[in-house]
Amino acid sequence: MARKEFQEQLQGLRENVLYMSEVVIDRVRMGLRALESKDKALARKVIEGDHEINELYLDLEQDCIDLFALQQPVAGDLRFIAASFKIITDLERVADLATNLGDYTLAAERDRYPDVDVQGVGDAVLEMVDDAMTAYADEDVEACFAIDERDDEVDARCEVASEAVVRDLIETEIETGAGEEIEALMSEVSRLLLTIRDLERIGDHAVNVAARTVYMVENDDELIY
Repeated sequence: MARKEFQEQLQGLRENVLYMSEVVIDRVRMGLRALESKDKALARKVIEGDHEINELYLDLEQDCIDLFALQQPVAGDLRFIAASFKIITDLERVADLATNLGDYTLAAERDRYPDVDVQGVGDAVLEMVDDAMTAYADEDVEACFAIDERDDEVDARCEVASEAVVRDLIETEIETGAGEEIEALMSEVSRLLLTIRDLERIGDHAVNVAARTVYMVENDDELIY
């Protein structure tokens, strides 16, 4: 009976981690939608909702600690709990990046660079996170390695986007004394570069989830280091 209850606790942990990922993915999606439409009300909703994810994280962290301390798991069960603990940390950080998207929306006045495909990159990294969590649920190692490969594509897209913004900044001619125009331009450039950086980080967190899943299933740290 004790073993059965332990397995039920492990399954409950898995389900709760997956639930947290659904909330986090939805929050990032809201942040991207707010950024695209300049919806400040939606942006505030993303920012104010961060405490809900923090509470989920703390609850799951305590569940992991209890399983470590009270059940003293070994082998595969130990790796599962350790991997789950690391994955919820990555999810919490993805949620923080969603909050950043809300902040950028509140600061944005206009889109100087409509050709920079922020939404396309956002969709790509969200798909990576979603697929990484599916791989975690299904213990799909092959999918994890595929996610790692996709991250290279996302990194390349982010690099191209950043270079386009910087190149435009260098080539922009501003009349002497146009202090407010310079300030507005620099603010827009900074906001967009930070947005691209944060989306790239979401992709990195998806790879982290995949890496921990590979470790969990096969005791293989290849993607971790």
